[in-house]
Amino acid sequence: MDTSGYARWFRASTPYISAHRNRTFVVLLGGEAITHANLANIVHDLALLHVLGVRLVLIHGARPQIDEALPDSRFHGARRITDRDSMDTLLGVYGRIRATLEAQFSTGLPTSPLRNAEISTVTGNFTVARPIGVLDGVDHLFTGQVRRVHAERIRSLLDARSLVILSPLGYSPSGQVFNLAADELAAEVAIALAADKLIMFDADGYVKDEAGRNRPELVPAELETLLDRTAPEPYVANQLRAMLRACRGGVPRCHLVSYAEDGALLQELFTARGHGTELLEQHADAVRPARPEDVAGIVEVIRPLEEAGVLVRRDRDRLELEVGNFHVAMLDGIVVGCCALYPVEDAAELACVAVHQAYRGSGVKPGIGERLLAAAETAARAAGIRTLFVLTTQTRDWFAEHGFEDAAIDALPAPRQALYNYQRNSKVMIKHLESEDE
Repeated sequence: MDTSGYARWFRASTPYISAHRNRTFVVLLGGEAITHANLANIVHDLALLHVLGVRLVLIHGARPQIDEALPDSRFHGARRITDRDSMDTLLGVYGRIRATLEAQFSTGLPTSPLRNAEISTVTGNFTVARPIGVLDGVDHLFTGQVRRVHAERIRSLLDARSLVILSPLGYSPSGQVFNLAADELAAEVAIALAADKLIMFDADGYVKDEAGRNRPELVPAELETLLDRTAPEPYVANQLRAMLRACRGGVPRCHLVSYAEDGALLQELFTARGHGTELLEQHADAVRPARPEDVAGIVEVIRPLEEAGVLVRRDRDRLELEVGNFHVAMLDGIVVGCCALYPVEDAAELACVAVHQAYRGSGVKPGIGERLLAAAETAARAAGIRTLFVLTTQTRDWFAEHGFEDAAIDALPAPRQALYNYQRNSKVMIKHLESEDE
């Protein structure tokens, strides 16, 4: 076993563990996932999230199971028409699936120290529904839509550390049961709970563009365009439109993950590269001025580079005093990069440019270093500074690629020349900034 690789992975995942604790995730596990051989692994991964402090609401679907049980179902568009006889069959299908999931969660986490962890699963009548009625002359009978979600009841169960499992059923005030679309229910529950994430599964785990390429990140407008141009299968389109509904309803992040690949959910939630498509309201402008509470994150980013001699070591006390000079790059609420700007006479030193090692390399959302540099240049221009300089020992090529040129030590402002460390023998590089309107 590569223990060093495992240690690196675990260290890189630690910020995510902290960020996800006490967060509310609504998860839709479709009928295809429930029949797949990887179901047990998915349930164990969800159980692990629960043990790590994530508040989980799990909604199951049953499309292939109902297709098998009701081969003569009638549809209007992509929506199944539910008559009285069909409802009796549906209730049986949903009951069996729910029992399967409850049994899976009762096994704890096999072959781990958490194998005896007890996970309390709860279900109930948390959804008020209404009939769809007649559309285009077609009576949908007992097919319904969500009218209201009893969010406070669900929250009280989550507060008590229960894992809530919901079937796609809703109930009217008169006691009538309605069959609901599982993806629509998942979106409405996520919105009602003000969930932090909505997670859905399909076989591949990625939304693809017109060229068939995976899209790791999308905003709603981009997804709408892809839906119009690629015309996916109706049930796939319904799921993606439910993600759109949730995202525009206030759910910060929606994820599409593969149910067929073992560990895809954990990779999506606990690694920088992820393993699926993330939908968010707008592409994150990840860089902002640092705040006092960011100091611990800055320390985590720069410590490995200090230990490797790439950066000059800075005491935490000094960082706390100088945090106003820093910008930080944020992803998923975590500090993943930083830089500092120190004015010296009519110029400024760009220092401590660093990106967490887990967020470097191919496959990671690009441009963290570039966005930090752009933020520093914008801040310098706003302060009337037109010259930036850096002292670097190992990243000369990167700065050269971004417009910095080699310079002599005597090109530095006099106060900085006096502090130059000849033992480090850093390369001096300078960049002259144009004004925004040049």
